Amino acid sequence: MKNRRYVVWILLFFFLLAVAAIVSFLYFDVVKRPVQVRAHSYLEIDLGGEIQEIVPADFLSSLLPVAAPLAMNDLWMNIRKAKKDDRIDALFLRLNLMLCDWAKVNEIREAILDFRKSGKKAYAYIEEAPDFDKEYYLATACDRIILHPLGWLGINGIGGYIPFFKNSLDKLGIQAEFEHVEEYKTAYNSFTEKGMTPAHREMMESIYGDLFDQYVETAAGARGMTGDEYKTLIHRAFFQGENAKSAGLVDEVLFEDEVLNMIRGRGPSLHRIEFDEYTRVRPSSLGMGTGRKIALIYGIGPILSGESTISSMGSATVARWIRRARQDKSIAAIVFRVDSPGGSSVASDVIWRETFLAKKEKPFVVSMSDVAGSGGYWISMAAHKIIAQPETLTGSIGVLAGKISMAGLYEKLGVTTDKLVYGDKADVFSTFRGFTPEERKILKDEILWTYDKFLTKAAEGRNLAKEEVDRSGKGRVWTGRQALDLKLIDGLGGLSEAIEAAKKLAGIPAGEDVRLVVWPRKRSLWSAFLGRGGDNRNFELPRDADKALAALRLMQKNLIWALMPFAVEPR
Repeated sequence: MKNRRYVVWILLFFFLLAVAAIVSFLYFDVVKRPVQVRAHSYLEIDLGGEIQEIVPADFLSSLLPVAAPLAMNDLWMNIRKAKKDDRIDALFLRLNLMLCDWAKVNEIREAILDFRKSGKKAYAYIEEAPDFDKEYYLATACDRIILHPLGWLGINGIGGYIPFFKNSLDKLGIQAEFEHVEEYKTAYNSFTEKGMTPAHREMMESIYGDLFDQYVETAAGARGMTGDEYKTLIHRAFFQGENAKSAGLVDEVLFEDEVLNMIRGRGPSLHRIEFDEYTRVRPSSLGMGTGRKIALIYGIGPILSGESTISSMGSATVARWIRRARQDKSIAAIVFRVDSPGGSSVASDVIWRETFLAKKEKPFVVSMSDVAGSGGYWISMAAHKIIAQPETLTGSIGVLAGKISMAGLYEKLGVTTDKLVYGDKADVFSTFRGFTPEERKILKDEILWTYDKFLTKAAEGRNLAKEEVDRSGKGRVWTGRQALDLKLIDGLGGLSEAIEAAKKLAGIPAGEDVRLVVWPRKRSLWSAFLGRGGDNRNFELPRDADKALAALRLMQKNLIWALMPFAVEPR
């Protein structure tokens, strides 16, 4: 009987291998098949939904019943390829609600402006957009903005509401107990306060005021308006069809077939190529990516110890990638792309150590995306150069620690306990009691010590006095534009500028192309089937579920955190 079971398992294993081989052959037959791009084509890009830094394609993720999110890495590369590709005459952007923040939007906008330097045209088409400031800001990079004849266009400014739950928690008998350094470290204020503290309000008004000013200045300039004229339109908020054209917000009011006819009018027969198909065009086929190697390493999500998951940046995983790039003699420089609100201070320090060691051996440049604050700044601050978008949220040099006490709720529910501990403070992080005054003091002393280490390393990495970093610290978040003035970063720009900075440090001529070696790497069928899962982020959960899982993992650990404040997401 036992031998029969073994035979069944062996047959099943070989059956699965055979199925995998057949599916793999069919899959890679499509993926490896050369892409046919005809002369006089336009690249169509659907810009909407979740936009993430990178979505490593592999066999398993291709079988998921949901569409993969749009990847900034693919956007950046495809627009660069299209600029150089003589077969591509234009870009056609279908704009919908984009689930990302302002820094990513600005990076796409800059890529479009760079594309237009080739003399090629870019068109933005909008059907219906009642809350569309970020997307419209991107559209202003195009030669023409076209709106559907009945389409709504909403440019009503940025902002929102910050919820505070203290009253609700008090009613439930739940108490959030946190110590933080210092007054601007507001990550858990939503649970400990009934409204914004003066420091919280000062910081939020500074951040969103600067974002709003950047938005107005850029969009108004692109549309030939003054800032005051554009603000007047924002205060009106909503425009439909011809009203949007009369206001100077769009250039044409057309149906989609009319837009495509207008684009095709640029040539005898302009052909469409879809974004996903064009992604398969190898840069080397266009003479790109053939020079010296530069490692491009992605650090994405809340930072936790261990291996990366679909919802977090694992210190072991990212440290391993940086170490491999450092030890690879063929790699001339490293670019570290960071999009993280922080997390565990220990996990952040593990990654910092590898950046510190890598910096000793080869040029190391950080490219900040939407957010690189607190732990996200910690892992960046040892770099030779830090490049961020003007809208990047960064800084937040500060730490916090604490717990949620549910003693009141347990009492209301009639839950009783018997205490059994060995050690006076064995139950210090228990949800069944709050901190004692002595424990709160110990906790505060510990995070002050961690904050001092944060300041010291930031000062050394940025070549600043410790007191100067402290003035910019205390948990305060800054926009990239503000951070540049404070010397927390070295320059403004995106991935392209970071690569150029790395090339310069490595002695690679500005006009010479480079080959990017990207981590996480794309996985084959066999490595996905047989290999370890911690080395790659194979697919992404929806935005809210992803954030919720990461937050739960943070809450389950007794850590000192270097975590960004909760904030409204500006629309």
